[in-house]
Parts: sequence; structure tokens; C-alpha cells
Amino acid sequence: CTGLTSITIPNSVTSLGDRCFYNCWRLTSITIPNSVTSLGDECFRYCTGLTSITIPNSVTSLGDRCFEYCWGLTSVTIPNSVTNLGDYCFHYCTGLTSITIPNSVTSLDGCFYNCTGLTSITIPNSVTSLGNFCFGGCTGLTSINIPNSVTSLGYRCFYGCNNLSTISRKHRKRRS
Repeated sequence: CTGLTSITIPNSVTSLGDRCFYNCWRLTSITIPNSVTSLGDECFRYCTGLTSITIPNSVTSLGDRCFEYCWGLTSVTIPNSVTNLGDYCFHYCTGLTSITIPNSVTSLDGCFYNCTGLTSITIPNSVTSLGNFCFGGCTGLTSINIPNSVTSLGYRCFYGCNNLSTISRKHRKRRS
């Protein structure tokens, strides 16, 4: 589907399956209806023409490598309904500069590997694990705040983050 540039998915669709729009590199616009609850593995992999995407509140899961190699992607809105960001979900999304992870997500595994444009990220207190290669190759990151809820850092979590000079912990306020 290399000629596909835009698509509106009807409300009767509840799931976008594995590799649904794989390699649709001319796709620049997509409307995902509120009926969709999951985006499959590699759903938008190599959709290099996508610049932004809004994931509806009905979606609870983003599959492994869901947006991998979406170089043009600069903006992603992830709703609080999402509880799982698949492994390497945004791998090589080099145009992505900032992202807010919803409070419903508990672990990140390779999620932002080689997102070289990423300069800002908000990690919520719900996250307990930053998995293997989570921020590996994120050369744009200069500082990061890790919440106290994180108890595990995976293999090469910050590998190749050459400009990362400050890693700090967010402390929860204690009640008196």
C-alpha cells in the first residue's frame, strides 16, 4: 500500500491487526475511531510519512514495534487508557522530540531506542521498570527524572546517550 496517503477507518473496526499498515510510507494522515481497542504488532512500522497521530481513549494496548521507523512522527498523544506500550514501540522515531507517558503504563522495554530527537520525556510514578535499551541511543536527551517507583533498569537502558549529563530521582512528598 505504498500509494496510500490517508485513510479513515470506520466505527465498525475494533482492532488494527499486526502489520496492518506496515510500510505504507506515503501515509500522512489517519483517523482511528473510538471503536478501536488495540494496535497490533508493527501496525504502523515504516510509516515514515506520518507526522502526528492521536490514539483514541478506547485503545488499551500498543503492539510491539507499533510505530518503529516512523521517522516523520513528531507528535504522539497517548491516552490514559493505554496500559501497555509494546517492546520497541517507538524505536527509531527520530523526529519525536517529546512525549508524555500516561499514568496507566508500568514498564517500558526498548520503547524509545534510537529516538535521537527526543529531548524531553515525562515518566509517571506508575512506571516500575525501564527495560533493556529503553532510552539507548537517545542522543538528544540531556537530563531525565526517574520516579521513585522505578525499581529496575534494564540492560543498556541509557546506552549511547552521549549528551545525558543528569539523571535524577523524583521523590514523593512524605506526609507528616
